[in-house]
Amino acid sequence: MSAPDARLARRAEAALVLNTVIWGSTFVVVKQALQDVSPVLFLALRFTLATVALLVLFRGSWSHPRNPRASLTGGAVAGVFLFSGYAFQTIGLQYTSAPKSAFLTGLTSVITPLLAALVYRNRPRLIEIGGVLLATGGMALMTLRETLTMNRGDLLTVCCALCYAAHILALSRYSATASIEWLSTGQSAVSALLAWSLFRWMETPHIRWTPSTWIAIVVTGLLATAVAFTLQSWAQRYASSTRTALIFMLEPVFAWITSYLLTGETLSRRASAGALLILAGILLVELKTKPARSLVQ
Repeated sequence: MSAPDARLARRAEAALVLNTVIWGSTFVVVKQALQDVSPVLFLALRFTLATVALLVLFRGSWSHPRNPRASLTGGAVAGVFLFSGYAFQTIGLQYTSAPKSAFLTGLTSVITPLLAALVYRNRPRLIEIGGVLLATGGMALMTLRETLTMNRGDLLTVCCALCYAAHILALSRYSATASIEWLSTGQSAVSALLAWSLFRWMETPHIRWTPSTWIAIVVTGLLATAVAFTLQSWAQRYASSTRTALIFMLEPVFAWITSYLLTGETLSRRASAGALLILAGILLVELKTKPARSLVQ
């Protein structure tokens, strides 16, 4: 790798780390806001604000996009997976704790290389299977009750991790050739359209315009969506999907710290042991010694 490429790769990874700080810190903010606003309506407002902000920010970039077809297709595909992931996660937060939601979302890092292997027909390695088994055991410790059932919030969050893995692969597929401005704005706009189209079907919408509601919409709409997903769309030109998933492993750590500092919310000993197993499984998958080629990385 040349020196300019290496510098770009380091900057891309730094941008992804910044995203994990932003996203990890907003778990508690969103959970508190959900006391006053229904989840899918919250997503509609969040993604609408993000879309408006991006339209203004990139207002001079619409006339001559890079590869319009890939930009539109990539924005649509990424937007579907992005909305689906956030819908599962935000609804699930009503029924589980912020730290547990964050660690289960961290399963994205295990699912991403396995999903890539399925999509690109690469056989999973033994080390990847071992990582999945460790993470699965951790997930069981965190989520399964004595009756061997999983609560609704935890199950929804696992579905969220699957959608986020698909979103990472979609950005890896399109970010190299698409316009970053169109890709970022497109996925946000598609997510907003889906949220506005479905919120009355998915919930009984309600909202109270409290300070926590305003703060959550503004912070998640501008920082955690408009800024963060623009950074991710750019960064995945230079950081592989597997590397991106590894860096995103930091998100539950920041969520756990923020939750403890702001609300005193902690994990039980059993859940903490499960979280450590999930982290061990993620590290085992992501730090394998012989990375595969191209987009699946």
